[in-house]
Amino acid sequence: MDAKVSSPSSSNHIYTDWTVTETKFDPTQLHYKETVFTIGNGYLSTRGSFEEGYHAAWPMTLINGVYDDVPVVYTELANCPDWLPIVIVVEGERFRLDQGEILHYERQLDLRRGKLTRDVRWRTPGGKTIDIHIERFASMADDHLLALRCQITPVDFDGTIEIQASINGYPDNQGVLHWEWLKQGQISTGTNQTSEGNIWLHVRTRHTAIELGMASRVSVSGVDDAEIQLKGCEGHPTLATTLQVRSGQLVTLDKVISVFTSRDTETPEKVAQEHLVNQPDYLTLFSRHEAAWDKIWQDSDVVIEGDLNAQIAIRYNLFQLFICAPRHDDRVNIPAKTLSGFGYRGHVFWDTEIFILPLMILTQPQIAKNLLTYRYHTLPGARRKAKLQGYPGAVYAWESAATGDEVTPRWVLSAEKDGDPVRIWCGDRELHITTDVVYGIWKYWQATGDDDWVLRYGAEIILDTAVFWGTRVEWNGKRERYELRDVIGPDEYHEGIDNNAFTNRMVQWHLETAQFVLDWLRREHPQKAKELEETLELTPSRVSLWSEIIRRMWIPYDHEKNLIEQCEGFFQIEDINLEDYEPRTRSMQAILGIEGATKKQVLKQPDVLMLLYLMREQYGVTSDPEKYREILQRSWD
Repeated sequence: MDAKVSSPSSSNHIYTDWTVTETKFDPTQLHYKETVFTIGNGYLSTRGSFEEGYHAAWPMTLINGVYDDVPVVYTELANCPDWLPIVIVVEGERFRLDQGEILHYERQLDLRRGKLTRDVRWRTPGGKTIDIHIERFASMADDHLLALRCQITPVDFDGTIEIQASINGYPDNQGVLHWEWLKQGQISTGTNQTSEGNIWLHVRTRHTAIELGMASRVSVSGVDDAEIQLKGCEGHPTLATTLQVRSGQLVTLDKVISVFTSRDTETPEKVAQEHLVNQPDYLTLFSRHEAAWDKIWQDSDVVIEGDLNAQIAIRYNLFQLFICAPRHDDRVNIPAKTLSGFGYRGHVFWDTEIFILPLMILTQPQIAKNLLTYRYHTLPGARRKAKLQGYPGAVYAWESAATGDEVTPRWVLSAEKDGDPVRIWCGDRELHITTDVVYGIWKYWQATGDDDWVLRYGAEIILDTAVFWGTRVEWNGKRERYELRDVIGPDEYHEGIDNNAFTNRMVQWHLETAQFVLDWLRREHPQKAKELEETLELTPSRVSLWSEIIRRMWIPYDHEKNLIEQCEGFFQIEDINLEDYEPRTRSMQAILGIEGATKKQVLKQPDVLMLLYLMREQYGVTSDPEKYREILQRSWD
């Protein structure tokens, strides 16, 4: 039996080493819990919203790669048709948690099996009591399948229960509607079985014209003569049944969903229907799903003995990464906020290569390869960005979506009431993303020895981005050194800075790596070397310049203090004691203001420490290992 521990922050949660359980419904935490109880399979994810709905809920299913545009403003993942809706009407009274009386409530996420369950005992305003058990999963055995089981037991009455199972074809992204209705209908299976029904929906994004087909099969068991009828209106195909039940009688409704988009096939609505018709029953589908999760945990589980909180924390985080990691598609990546909500609009950042990729490289190398191949597919967008900035080569978007073009918003609304819009400079200046991508490629190559992938994809990325750096750096003739001006390092509180140590050192390393790769190609694959030299214009003068930049790139370093300086002039700005601002619930930038934070030694993200972590095997500012260890220690302290 799994050990249990209550959440230290709330008595409403119980953790075991494999489960997260909520024991009381708290409507004030509705959106937070929807995120916590997200399920997925790498192709898509569904938030933990309730099947029956709730006021102000954010039901959401996001399919990786299904982006749509909000003209002029931004590109975002489109909230896809909602496959969850189940309406339960007990003797004329609709089941909802915001009415009637909740006598028992428990919701549990089973990480081992990838299943979300909910058990509720609910009394209607009229005094009828029912037990409701609902479970759902997004199949890890089949990217295109989702399934839901709803079981209802009358506790203290005989009477009528009506159940409606539908698809909502008009979901929104916080008020923005991305889908237009095309068609819907009922699937003919050629049988006279009245206890089973099939419906389908066909929609299309308004601007990117991505089509989506979703099909639903609903079956009812546990009651004689159940008859399922087609209902609903445009955009809301619905299957409904009205049942006569007795006290203690268990009724089961199974809902199986098939979903495809035009990214997968030319006729997603037809393929979704065909795929659904051939599926076995709910329990068989779950058994296959469970086996697929078992394989993932065999390859990737991290076991921690003696600390249950640490154990559930790491498994929960692994689970969240695996449910948004593309196993069968190398045209998509993992958004910084995964597929669990609207945060960052589903955009891809440096988080993938620096924070996520190491796990995938060592436990799921095929996923790691897919994530990096996405960067190859978006290389044309990186080239367009470099051209827009006036440089040759390629520089990756700080925020990337489907094409690799820069999708970082230029302006956002102020967090302050009546405040002016805030200019976001990351898309213009946070260029270290390009070296981060190359760092991820290098680590993948080191761990896997996948020469074929580097030959086909990685080498071109490494070399063309090096071309960009060869012209983006500036020569300071007065000080006889190469510099990088007007950048943003990992610490985003300090914008438009010169000579960020992280960026300068990573660019230096990037050029060293480019030279290594070019030498490897010339030695092992001369034809490919010749091809890339011609295509990328890797002239002798350009390549020799890389050596000069490597030798004379300046990395801010205070020899007296034996410290790496975050950027030029950082040690001259005001230092502050963070303890003077405690206790606090807001960020230091919110407290000090944007300009105020820029003028203080206060960080949003680790900067020098991140450099020392990534370059821990490279000495950089010194060739003396002992001195480098001293620099590490002093910078850490």
